[in-house]
Amino acid sequence: MTMKSFILLALSLTSVHTTTAAGSAAHRCFCQVTGTLDDCACDVETIDRFNNKEIFPKLQKLLSSDYFRFYKVNLNNPCPFWTDHSQCGLKYCAVKPCTPGEVPEGLKSSSYKYSEAASQDLEECEKAEKLGAVNGSLSDETRQALQEWKKHDDESDRFCMLDDVDSPESQYVDLLLNPERFTGYKGPEAWRIWNSIYEENCFKPYSVKRPLNPLASNSGLCVEKRAFFRLISGLHASINIHLSARYLLDENWFEMKWSHNVSEFQLRFDKELTEGEGPKRLRNLYFLYLIELRALAKILPYFERPAFHLYTGQPTEDNEKKKLLLELLHMAKLFPLHFDETALFAGNKKEAMKLKEDFKLTFKNISRIMDCVECFKCRLWGKLQTQGLGTALKILFSERQIEAMPNASNTNPSFQLSRQEIVSLFNAFGRISTSVRELDNFRSLLSNLKQ
Repeated sequence: MTMKSFILLALSLTSVHTTTAAGSAAHRCFCQVTGTLDDCACDVETIDRFNNKEIFPKLQKLLSSDYFRFYKVNLNNPCPFWTDHSQCGLKYCAVKPCTPGEVPEGLKSSSYKYSEAASQDLEECEKAEKLGAVNGSLSDETRQALQEWKKHDDESDRFCMLDDVDSPESQYVDLLLNPERFTGYKGPEAWRIWNSIYEENCFKPYSVKRPLNPLASNSGLCVEKRAFFRLISGLHASINIHLSARYLLDENWFEMKWSHNVSEFQLRFDKELTEGEGPKRLRNLYFLYLIELRALAKILPYFERPAFHLYTGQPTEDNEKKKLLLELLHMAKLFPLHFDETALFAGNKKEAMKLKEDFKLTFKNISRIMDCVECFKCRLWGKLQTQGLGTALKILFSERQIEAMPNASNTNPSFQLSRQEIVSLFNAFGRISTSVRELDNFRSLLSNLKQ
């Protein structure tokens, strides 16, 4: 064999080895991320095409608007579950709240009275005051009880805890200036949050250890408990994708480079590095996507009402953004393979009601755990995404109220969403949509990986 032939053979063998290794790297993460999803009639490939080509571009445009980018949140709530709670000292954990001048006037409570919806509310309040005049003899205790009853009625339909936006501790945050990305928050503190969620507040068989997968052990979990676990697992997977996709790769005096960290992604999703759980977590992300997409399709009548406005005090932009919002929701409604939520909480009525209440209380508990996250940036996005998912669940299981919603602008529907719920709903779905889009990027990066 000549030297030239030897070199060509060596290069050929190297090329084969690299291709095989690269293919296996992508295969180990995405080997099971294909085909039909469990408990659904939909498949991964349909979601990829629909999200990446149709939903993602419109959704990103909507979320960059003033109505959706400013989110009012209380990041100073005490942790309700343990006392040895400290604050993260890492500089990338910090959240920069808005100054009063940065928030559109229409979003502030003092300016809300100028919106059409608020004018109607004011009329209703004036009527209530006149009717309430005959009850002037009510004691302070009775008035307080009535307020508590109303508060209880409002909260009974919710699947998550919401911050008191009127509290002086609540502040507006510009989500575009405080993006979700890797902050360096990890170790025992971060582990305790997820451990509390999975081990204490998630339906699972006792025989399953972390990394959890109740589907792996023929545990006999009912479809509702399976769905609950998969929602939490999908949310966890989505957050891990964001952290891997916006990772601080380089920092110097001149710039910070945030980009994809393939090794971090592999650590969280490679089949061999996660005891086989990584690809299953990614499949759960798609299940979460279907749940939130279904909620958007079902809530369309609420936003179609003439009385509803995305009010920021800028009429032209507000009208344009409502039009874009309705286009997005109509698109969501046209998705051909929606999740069928009627399969949940079916069967024996009494047992179904008990299970639904357990489902709701458990998810509320998880939303409260977000106040224990020590990294403020992580707490911000954790609260927003759990509130968004909780709002999606509220929508899915309020079908009768939504269907009975009147079109007349002078009547108040029994089903209501606060601005906080609306902003969290769409931004949470925006995070899931971005995760699905990022999987294409990681699939390509892993395919070209040289090992």
